[in-house]
Amino acid sequence: MIVAIDGPAGVGKSSIASQIADEWSYFNLNSGNFYRAITLKSLQNGISIDRKDKIIEIGESCEIAIKDFRLHLDGNDVEDLLHSDEIDALVAQVSAIIPVRHIVNTKLRVISKSLNIVAEGRDMTTVVFPDAEVKIFLDASPEIRAKRRFDQGVSQLSYEEILDGIVKRDIIDRNKEEGSLKVSGDALYLDTSSLTLGQVCARVSGKIKEFQ
Repeated sequence: MIVAIDGPAGVGKSSIASQIADEWSYFNLNSGNFYRAITLKSLQNGISIDRKDKIIEIGESCEIAIKDFRLHLDGNDVEDLLHSDEIDALVAQVSAIIPVRHIVNTKLRVISKSLNIVAEGRDMTTVVFPDAEVKIFLDASPEIRAKRRFDQGVSQLSYEEILDGIVKRDIIDRNKEEGSLKVSGDALYLDTSSLTLGQVCARVSGKIKEFQ
């Protein structure tokens, strides 16, 4: 079983995917963390974001694996390093590089072959897993998403700076040459602006039950 969840930055995909995976004992596959890992290694190697050729080389050469439900990059646990403000500012540009998308998509499909998974990202329902049994698209206004991220207290940025970053990220995500953010015609669309985490998860679980 593949449960594919798409949506824009800050909409709560990771929280919802994690809870759904726990509820159904599925593996939680966060595609964004793969792009974040490649971004992290590029930064560690001093590679400028405009050196697409070098970033592609990083994607091709690095080893990304999931061990004990945590992401490892070249044998090192980097799970806690993936959500810095610096990576947040650059990951959309890295994920827009088409060869990098192909590299990540291949890794995701290999992992999914032997597992029941909840996969979340920007193009899980449309490109990576177009035949997923359950497809979900989560949405909310940029203002709501910025407030949620600000209230987490993780970022050092102000609400206004977070909102500006989300708006810019949306523009990049919706206009990618390949793997752009869009609603699949057969996906369940959920505007989460006025819904609690529990309410969203209940709707997603209800959809999964239809395929049991």
